[in-house]
Amino acid sequence: MAEVDKVDSKKVVPNITTDLRNDIVEMPKIIEKATGIRLFGKLIKSIVYTMDVAVIANCDADAVLAVYPWTPNTKILQAISTVANKPILAGIGGGLTKGLRSATIGFFAEESGASGVVLNGPATVQTIKDVRTAVDIPIIYTVTQLQDDLLARIDAGARVFNVAGGKNTPAIIAEIRNRLPDEYRYFPIIASGGQSDAQIEATIDAGANAISYTAYGITEKIFQKKMDEYRRR
Repeated sequence: MAEVDKVDSKKVVPNITTDLRNDIVEMPKIIEKATGIRLFGKLIKSIVYTMDVAVIANCDADAVLAVYPWTPNTKILQAISTVANKPILAGIGGGLTKGLRSATIGFFAEESGASGVVLNGPATVQTIKDVRTAVDIPIIYTVTQLQDDLLARIDAGARVFNVAGGKNTPAIIAEIRNRLPDEYRYFPIIASGGQSDAQIEATIDAGANAISYTAYGITEKIFQKKMDEYRRR
């Protein structure tokens, strides 16, 4: 019996925390099934998708996906860089913000410590080339639907795909894996996995290497929980 306990103890990961840090935002454990992407030596499987600096400072994600629907603002990136203790994948436009402006923001993002820059789906091949001339960190191109010109994006400088196709995400990933030639069989793919374990697992099984997990509303839920506890006291 003692020998069994000794063997089992080797499989248990000790969890160390404190009373003041018990409410850390944890990424779904199912994400551990992903292979991960090694970015500058750091293995990344879970990526928290949020602009909430409180969540960024209090979560166990491997990286931060800092993308939002407004024109990229260098001050916002500075705020995130101040609190993040993990790699930042910074949005630099790709739609209305493009070309030289995206390249300039990308350069600033790299100088501010970002580990990668993210271009939205509408980004043209030329915009990717412009950004490539300005940054050394990886360019992540967001795929929202199946495209016939993904190889052109890779040739232009895209080094990672970020698939965000809603409920169609697993199907899009599977088709990308099917279409890419053998030389790109291990091309890195990040993908939004949904909220349930089943959705995340389906996304991983389709071929995603890392999962972005949306954390919107988590701060409010945790705060409400704490306030309920305070009221009971």
